[in-house]
Amino acid sequence: MADQSVELKSTRRSAQEILEQVIENGHEELNRSTHALALSGIAGGMTMGLTGLGVAIAQSTLGDGQWQEFAAHMVYPLGFIAVIIGRAQLFTENTLYPVIIVLDERGKLTNMLRLWATVFFSNVFGALLFGFLAVRTPSLMPGYREALVKLGLAALGNATGFVFWSGVIGGWIIALVAWIVSASHWTIGQVVIVWMLTFVVGIGHFAHCIATSGEILAAVWAGNAPVLSYLYWLLFATMGNIVGGVSIVSLLNYGQVRAK
Repeated sequence: MADQSVELKSTRRSAQEILEQVIENGHEELNRSTHALALSGIAGGMTMGLTGLGVAIAQSTLGDGQWQEFAAHMVYPLGFIAVIIGRAQLFTENTLYPVIIVLDERGKLTNMLRLWATVFFSNVFGALLFGFLAVRTPSLMPGYREALVKLGLAALGNATGFVFWSGVIGGWIIALVAWIVSASHWTIGQVVIVWMLTFVVGIGHFAHCIATSGEILAAVWAGNAPVLSYLYWLLFATMGNIVGGVSIVSLLNYGQVRAK
């Protein structure tokens, strides 16, 4: 009987092949309706709450200390893994896919801005819902709730310059995640990539406009932080994420392929 085994392709993709995959993903996202993007964005924003929630539970359980903090942030990538592998909408991923389309095909800017606005505001709304669920309902043990609020207050207490520039690094890393995930053939490889890179975002306390929003909005719902302070933080974190994702990943990776 003939050998029925199939040899699976496992060779590394070239930069051109990665770009083609990114462009395909970008077209899929830009072709989705605003309604579908919004629903996916709300789900993504709520799910990103798992980053802060996981760390808060771990820190409450392990206690204070450098090693305890390091260990607690091992679970920080949970929200990113669930959103990125589950293909929910995440604003910082979209500093890659639709931007590449705009660079490659002129005339798509309006559609990209539609996607950005829809996903951003729906992500924030999802984070708002997560904060309400975590703080204003008896869903969490008091110690876990206090630890989550503490994370939000710590993020909110950072200087504006730190929020922006750490946001640049955070946006760079998450857009890089999207690029490298497009290069991976296997789901397990994608999970490992997402975990390794987003762990750096968490342990480095780099600002992420959606993941950190879940923590800060928990503090807002608890009455420990004013809404205006959150909005001020969100402005600079988002600008940093956009600068990092667009300039460091999208422009450079697109340029390395298209450069003659």
